[in-house]
Amino acid sequence: MTSWRLVRVIAGSFVLLSLLLGIPGSPIFLSQWWLAFTAFVGVNLLQSGLTRWCLMETLLRRLGLRSGC
Repeated sequence: MTSWRLVRVIAGSFVLLSLLLGIPGSPIFLSQWWLAFTAFVGVNLLQSGLTRWCLMETLLRRLGLRSGC
């Protein structure tokens, strides 16, 4: 798996998990503050789309994953 694909898998997983933890109707609800993490992930995705730079992808490449286009 390439670094750019794994970044999207991780971001999607973070969004879904934080929604499960932050929505009151969820069976694993903890606090609505988890929705702030959802917003944080969204802002980072927007930033990486505009600047073409993503910290998570940089870290994954340093761990040895190959870069993908």
